[in-house]
Amino acid sequence: MTSLSELEKLDRDFYLNDALYVAKSLIGKYLIRKIDGRYAGGIIVETECYMGPFDDAAHSYQFKKTKRNDAMYEEGGIAYVYQIYGMYYCLNVVAGEKNKPEAVLIRSIEPLIGIDIMKENRKKELKNLTNGPAKLCMALNIDIESNKQNLLSDELFIAKDKEKKHFEIVETKRININYAEKYKDKLWRFIMKNNMHVSR
Repeated sequence: MTSLSELEKLDRDFYLNDALYVAKSLIGKYLIRKIDGRYAGGIIVETECYMGPFDDAAHSYQFKKTKRNDAMYEEGGIAYVYQIYGMYYCLNVVAGEKNKPEAVLIRSIEPLIGIDIMKENRKKELKNLTNGPAKLCMALNIDIESNKQNLLSDELFIAKDKEKKHFEIVETKRININYAEKYKDKLWRFIMKNNMHVSR
């Protein structure tokens, strides 16, 4: 199993690319969260891209800006966390330049680091621990307090394995965006092929 010492934190330049590039490139990277002085996280195995003002599935469609989504208007490299159903949270990675509101939803990770911590938070078996956007936020203790968190910090960050791993990426349609019209059929969901931790 990969240890933290084998990982290299992504730099700001990575996040300044557009959301489509970032979404696909995040597959195979490690999402890491520091919880009470201990680290937990795993490999990102599923993402969704939201391309901003022209994407009618994005929170920033037609340059809509609210207190909820204003993190999307910041420079790439911060977290955009929002609440759903009044009780769950979703973690997004802001991409691109300032005032170009694009983001990538982290839909699931393969838990590898600090599994005991995540199990304490979720009380679930390994295969159902982080296989969904709300599930991974609960497992990693991510809530609205993490909104606008700098992803270059030591509290919440994304890193790459120094040793390149080989895997296939599947491109498919995004989930639960039936309200979108023009872009609902875009293949902007990226999945690590044959990974058991992808959301169901």
